[in-house]
Amino acid sequence: MSISLSELIAAARILERRGPADSAIEGLAYDSREVRPGFLFFALPGLHADGHGFVPQAIAAGARAVVHSAELPAYDPSVGYLRVADPRLAMSPVAAAFYGHPSRSLAVIGVTGTEGKSTTVYLVYQLLRLAGLRAGFFSTVMSDSGRGEEPNPEHQTTPEATAVQRQLASMRDSGMEYAVVEASSHGLSPRLNRLGDVDFDVGVMMNVAREHLEFHGTWERYRDDKANLFRALGRGGPKRLASGREPPRFGVVNADDASADYFRAACPRPVRSFSAEGKAADLAASGVAVDAAGESFVVVEGGVRRRARIDLPGAFNAGNALAALLAVSGITGLAVADLLPLLPRLQPVRGRMTAIDRGQPFEVIIDYAHTPSSFQAVFPPLRERVGGRLICVFGSAGERDVEKRPRQGRIAADYFDVVILADEDPRGEEPMALLEEIAAGCPELARGARLFLIPDRPSAIRKAFSLAGEGDLVALLGKGHENSIIYAKGAIPYDEIGEAESALAELGYERKA
Repeated sequence: MSISLSELIAAARILERRGPADSAIEGLAYDSREVRPGFLFFALPGLHADGHGFVPQAIAAGARAVVHSAELPAYDPSVGYLRVADPRLAMSPVAAAFYGHPSRSLAVIGVTGTEGKSTTVYLVYQLLRLAGLRAGFFSTVMSDSGRGEEPNPEHQTTPEATAVQRQLASMRDSGMEYAVVEASSHGLSPRLNRLGDVDFDVGVMMNVAREHLEFHGTWERYRDDKANLFRALGRGGPKRLASGREPPRFGVVNADDASADYFRAACPRPVRSFSAEGKAADLAASGVAVDAAGESFVVVEGGVRRRARIDLPGAFNAGNALAALLAVSGITGLAVADLLPLLPRLQPVRGRMTAIDRGQPFEVIIDYAHTPSSFQAVFPPLRERVGGRLICVFGSAGERDVEKRPRQGRIAADYFDVVILADEDPRGEEPMALLEEIAAGCPELARGARLFLIPDRPSAIRKAFSLAGEGDLVALLGKGHENSIIYAKGAIPYDEIGEAESALAELGYERKA
């Protein structure tokens, strides 16, 4: 792919330009180590490193142009320089222009919320595919932009704008008509502008709880940034898919969440609602029966009741399924009744209520739950269903919202018989001090009996398994699908599922066929 620099100049608000404007741009990068000959380099200011300091390395690697905001000590006459107010904000419109505005050729469904985003994105993607439609997606866990499902190697829900537009372009070029996007609060924030130039057709709101206040500052700002997904539904012009259809634009809100009306008010398009608690909504679930394999429930639509089944462990997945049904039905025109038979064929997301069974006499589940609100969603059904003891292993992310830590400890102590605190991603914080902040929320738990602080996560898992007996359940929380643990000196490879299986194998348990 190649485009003239002058075409990209028109996409951004340029304060000053130096050097040639007719260079052919072959690619985009904001990391100087990823620059190749003919690339445009974005010098992004950052907390730990300033991209302006890496401009010489980018030029040495072959950059033909540089987007920057600060004055540079030297200017190469053969390189084009575009000075803007904020290179990060400019990255989105420039990337969209470079890749030919791919979202204008796709029906784009965005899913936001504190919990349930990755699962709902994956359910929408699967339903579209099971209905015989060509769809791609990207989420915290994995993506499919035309090459099949691939894991997401980053701890980043919504990637930077260059990656967003590249993946959408890959979907378009692979002949896909639908794109499902996990839209995080960071991605929707105007401060980062990662999704600012995506032409969304459908916005899905799962819930809003306290999270990421270290970035947003207040819960109100966090919620407002998420609502930008719904505001965006009014911005795009008409589009027509390869099939000739013009996708409708609408919002989907969770009627069980207190912020549903806030998102409804932010949306300039029609809004539909779902409820997993039997409240008045366009689509509701009643009589949810939970078992170890999934949920059975009745779907109520316009007074008509139909039975449904999903083999996705966790009572909250009934709500995720309803949201997916509304989104897919609305964007395709297929009736909900015609989609219900597809629900039993839906597969779970790796690391989301994933059961590990090697023949051990106790249950082991792995889940990404790492917030107080996700604890409140996951824990009560486990307590109700499991007759034996509940044992959990979890931690809390370093350099993130510290207020949630004692709340995590409090909720865990309310539902679990044994709480084992271990590293999640301590980053630059001292691991034991971080775990003590969680433990402050459950001071009544006797240490060495009901409460253990074991920073080394593999050791913590083995401790949990050593305490588990027949009929018990061990929940490994917070890491889910992630493939590393981040410490002060960097990330070390880590696989929670693999670690759990290795620990069970050491105890002599064999994998079930």
